[in-house]
Parts: sequence; C-alpha cells; structure tokens
Amino acid sequence: MYRRAFIKHTAIGLVTTSGFMAWSCKNKPVSTPLIERLIQSLDEQIPELLSSRIKDPAHPHFGGIPDAFQIYHAASTAGLIQTLATAYVSPLSKFFHNPVLQEAMMEAIDFLLRYQHPDGTIDLLTTNFHSTPDTGFVVEPLALSYKLLALDLNGSHEMLRTRLRSFLILAGEALTIGGIHTPNHRWVNSMALSRLYDLFPDPRYRARIDSWLAEGIDIDEDGQFTERSAAVYSPLTDRCLITIARLMRMPALYDPVRRNLDMTLYYLHPNGEMVTEASRRQDQYQARNAAAYYYPYWYMSVLDQSGTYSAMKIAIEQRVGVKNLTGILPYLLEDERLGKNIPVDSLPLDYEKIFVSSSLVRWRQGQTDVSLLAKNSTWFTLHHHHAVIQAIRLSTAFFGKGQFIPEQIIKTNKGYRLNQTLEGPYFQPFPKDSLPGDGNWEKMPRDKRPKSEIQVLNYTVDIYFENQNWNLEIDIEGTDGVPVAVELSFRAGGKLSNVENTEESAEVYLLPEGQATYTHQGSAIQFGPGKNEHRWTQLRGAEPRIPGMSVYLTGYTPFKHLVQIKPLEL
Repeated sequence: MYRRAFIKHTAIGLVTTSGFMAWSCKNKPVSTPLIERLIQSLDEQIPELLSSRIKDPAHPHFGGIPDAFQIYHAASTAGLIQTLATAYVSPLSKFFHNPVLQEAMMEAIDFLLRYQHPDGTIDLLTTNFHSTPDTGFVVEPLALSYKLLALDLNGSHEMLRTRLRSFLILAGEALTIGGIHTPNHRWVNSMALSRLYDLFPDPRYRARIDSWLAEGIDIDEDGQFTERSAAVYSPLTDRCLITIARLMRMPALYDPVRRNLDMTLYYLHPNGEMVTEASRRQDQYQARNAAAYYYPYWYMSVLDQSGTYSAMKIAIEQRVGVKNLTGILPYLLEDERLGKNIPVDSLPLDYEKIFVSSSLVRWRQGQTDVSLLAKNSTWFTLHHHHAVIQAIRLSTAFFGKGQFIPEQIIKTNKGYRLNQTLEGPYFQPFPKDSLPGDGNWEKMPRDKRPKSEIQVLNYTVDIYFENQNWNLEIDIEGTDGVPVAVELSFRAGGKLSNVENTEESAEVYLLPEGQATYTHQGSAIQFGPGKNEHRWTQLRGAEPRIPGMSVYLTGYTPFKHLVQIKPLEL
C-alpha cells in the first residue's frame, strides 16, 4: 500500500538502498512555501538551542540542556538531537551538514549515554525513576533522528549513529519487559518499539507490541481516549497509533485515530484553543492550542484524502503559527507522501453535539461557542471571539461539601438540565454491641452510626439559548438559609464594568444589581442581573477561586435566580 525503503542491516543499523525521501537522500530538495517557512523557523531556533547547551567538558552534565530549575532531563536533550538532526540533513537549511551541529549531537548523545541506567531506562526527575515509559518518550525522537541520518547518504556521521544505536538497543531491552503507569504509556512504549523494529528488527519488539495491543484501544463511543486529555494525551495517542500502524503494517489502528480526529473537530474554540474542561490530566482547565494535532491531521488527510482533515491542518497553521510547528519537519523528511496537496473542505462552525461518555455538550454558532459539563464543578464555559467565560460555578455552605458538581446532563425541550442532590446528616451513638470498649474514636467509623436529622439540598440548573441570550435558571431548595455563591470566572486581561470590587482581592467582584459587561480585545459579553445578599464569596467547602477575574452573585436558599449571558458585537 505504501512505498517503503528497501533496507539492509549492518553493524551500525539501517542503511537505505533506495531513496525513501528524495529531497533528503539525494539532496534535491522539493521546495514549497510551507516547507521553506518551516525550515526558516527551524533555522531561527538553532542558535539559541546551541547556546543553551552545557559546553564545558568538565561539567557533569556536559552536552545536556538544563530546565528553569537547573535540572537536566533526558527528554529535552533527545529533543535537541532531533531538532539538530532535522536541520543537519535538510538541504534547504542553512545548517545543512554543518559540523557544529554534528559536534553538538555527539555531545548530547554522550550525555544521554551517561544518563542511561544499565537496565536501559532513564529517569524523569520530576516524578519517575528507572522509567520505561519515559524511556519510550526519549526513544521516539532518537530513533527518528537515527533514521534521518541513515537516509542522508552524503553525510558523514557513522560515529554519531553508532552512539545513537548503543542507546537505542539498550533502551529496547527495557522496553521489551518494562511496565507502565497510565493508559497512554502502552502506546508510547509500542510506538518506541515500532521505531526500533523499523531500524533493528528484533522479534521481541513485535511480541511486546502485540502484548500491549491485546488489551484493546481505550476509546469510547464519543471518540475520546480514557484520559480525555484533549490537548496533550489524545493527540499523543493519535501519533503513537499512526506510527505503530505505519511501521508495523497494522492499518486497523488508523480507525481509532479517525474517530478521535472526527470528535476533535468539535473540541475547538473559535480562538483556536482546545476544550480541556473534561480532561482527567494536567491540561484540565488550561488554555491550550491544537498544535499537537498537526501531525495526526496532516498524516490522516493524506492517507484518507480527507479535505476536512486538511482544513483542520490549515486551521492549526493559521492559529498556532508556522514557527511553532517545526516539529513536523522530521516526519516530512521521513515520509515523502506528506508533501502531497490535498483538497480542502470546510470545518464545522455551527453545531450542537452531545458527547455522552464525556458528559459534555458542545454548541457553536460562528465565533461563539459554549461547553456544558456534568460531573465537573465547571459546568458552563463560553468563548466569544477573544472574550472568555472560563467557568461558571455554584457553591453553598452546606456542611462543607456544597460545591455543585452536576450528576448528569438531561436533554429537555428547551435545552439542558443539570442537577445534584446532597445530604447532610447527623449521627447517633455508636451501636452498643459494636463498641470497641476503649473510647477510640477511630474504631467507631461514622458510616456505622445511625443517621438522624438529615438535611437535604437539591440543585437544578436549566440552561437554554433564547433570543440571543444564554439563560441559566438556578434553583436550589431543601434546607433553608444556606449561603449561596455563583461564580462567573473571566479570562484575565479583560475589563469589567458595572461591578463592585471586594476587599479580598482586586480581581474579585460582586454584582449587586443590573447588567455587567466584560470586554477583551474588542469582544464583549453582557451578563446579569445581579444579586447580592451577602459578601461571602469563598464558601466553606467551595473549590478555590479560578485565576482570572471573578464576579459573584450571592444569596440564601431557597435560591432562585435567572442569569442571562449575551455575547455582544462591538
């Protein structure tokens, strides 16, 4: 199905006997405006990368790159090698076959060889030690660098490849037996093993890949992977599965990639950021762009001749900027098919989609979009051009556990309903026949005590779009007199009008009455009416305030209030 290089293996690894990538191997570069811009951006990064290295041979971390805390990670040094190798073998680069780059790569791989444990693993010094998964993360760029160098027939870099091979072979020993922590680690390790198998075909590599794949791909009916990490681990998993499918000739693995990419079309805000609220990983609530999807959309647009995927690729270029996408270059060098032109279709800009497994609703009209979430304290977000409500949250002082986390999203005739019921019991004397006899409180667990005077609080929020307003009908009833706070959290950098500042922070406001407006970079959102029955915003048991600008509506139960939100065109 795909044109592959015919290879033979020598003592130092892969040697190409037919030009897999003509403009690399034969030094006859195919030039397109995009490739030229990518390589120009890559070249602009090289001097700073070279200067950031430790260049003192007496330094214990000679050849490595420190982070902001002066900690030296294998992954950053492996990334350095991949970046330098890409420029070194690219005839369009001004650093093509530059000996300074080769010397820097030699010093970097020597750093990694010193860093590598005898069992083949490396450490992620922030958390994981003798870590097979983090070894997999390092193997991928090093194996790709090795391949690019091997495809560069006119270069003189045998010693560099020999040292890279030493690291990779020892790492392969760890990857054939090592364990994992998270779902995506299975596919990271398998991607690394695929890279190794492509270079040094060891049947143990394939057997280990098969062992991980036997567990099945962890993708739900929505097209989302287990970690729901739309900005980090979903695109990583896509890249892993593409690499395994391509190198190990397992085309069935393209299907989960397609399903995730189809879903992700509806996870993009108008400003190019990703929907991250449903994530179970570190990108939750973070403002992240779609750069990590660039390779998956590009590759699958070519494989499937998909104009929609091609449109998403172009949208990422426009939003992120080419200078932030140079990581695609080694994949372009490796696979000449990516240089093909694909017709471009349109992206979905007006939709209402329910993602059941993720408890998420996505709604968009042009430059305005809304996310509704259940099982999440952030149950409403709105992006309008550059004006962002990054969260609406609701809390009460109900027994220190009153943060509203809706149990489900229910579709209604008008829109959607979110609800939750909480109980606040008191506890009776411990059953006499179970008393420990020594007065030890820990031996009398509360869940074994009879309950009494049970207090109940019922939250209901009806959300619907009507007359260009988003309407949030909040209804809290049950136990009376409970303090309530509704938090509207806005992206930092904007300006609020018709609100009242509080004593607790310059970024915390109340809205006593009427409508308020938030503006940012020429975009605006109107919201209200206000409600201000007390000035307590950080209720006991509520989650900490989200960084940014927060406006609170306050009251007591029974609490009934309609919040209207209207995007404005200035």
